[in-house]
Amino acid sequence: MHKLFKLTSILVSILLVTSCNPKYYSPNTQNVPMISKKGETNLSLSGNSNQVEFQGAYGLSNTIAIKANGGLFIPKELDNGNRGSGKFIEIGGGYFKAIKEHWVFETYVILGIGSFENHLPSTVSNNPSTKGDISAQIFRMGIQPDFGYKSKHFTATLSSRIVNLSYSNIKGDLIFENISQTNYLKDNSSLFLIEPALTLRGGLEKVKLQLQYGYSLNLSESDFKQDKTFFTLGLNFNFQ
Repeated sequence: MHKLFKLTSILVSILLVTSCNPKYYSPNTQNVPMISKKGETNLSLSGNSNQVEFQGAYGLSNTIAIKANGGLFIPKELDNGNRGSGKFIEIGGGYFKAIKEHWVFETYVILGIGSFENHLPSTVSNNPSTKGDISAQIFRMGIQPDFGYKSKHFTATLSSRIVNLSYSNIKGDLIFENISQTNYLKDNSSLFLIEPALTLRGGLEKVKLQLQYGYSLNLSESDFKQDKTFFTLGLNFNFQ
C-alpha cells in the first residue's frame, strides 16, 4: 500500500507517502502555454486521481508573456490511517518567439511557494513517543524553456524545468527506519532539479485533450525520497 502526497503547481511541490517508504517530492504538471502572439490566452485544467491543477498564461506583447498555476493535492486516506494534503502556487514571466508558421520557442522565469502536511500513524507502533507527523513549507525557483510544434488541431512540446527546490519551517516527529525525517529533510533542504517533459495536445481549435509525461532528475541527492516520473491528463483551452 502506498500514498502519494503531492504539492502542485508545484510543486508541484508535492509529497508522496507510502506505508513502507515515505517520499517528499513529486513534480507537478508543467505550464507550457505555447504563446505565439500578443493577446493570446492559454488555460489548462489537469491532474490525476490524487490531484487537480489549474494553469493560465497570457501574451502581453509580441515577445513577452506571463503565466500562473496552482494546485491542490488531496488523496484519500489509506486503510492504515495515513493521510495528507498540500497546496502550491507558481507565477512566471518570460520571452516567446514564433518561428515560421508552426514552431514556437518560450523561456520563463518561475517562482513557486507551497506547503504540505503528512500524517503516518502506521509508524507510531514502532515509535510510541511520536505522532508520525511531518510538515514543511516549500519554495521553488528557476527557469523553464519550451520548444514545440503548434497547429490548429495538434501541439507537441518539449520542455525542461530547471529549478532549486528548498524546504523551510520543517516540523514534526516522523521516524522512518530509525531516522528522524525532520532531520533528514533539514539535511536535504536545498536541492537542484532538472525535469524534462513531453506535452501533447489534440482536438478542436480552441479545446484540446492534454497529456503530459515527465521525469525529475535530482542532481543534488540522487537517492532523495522523491517521485522520479509524473503523468497527468487534462483539457487545454486556447483563445487568440
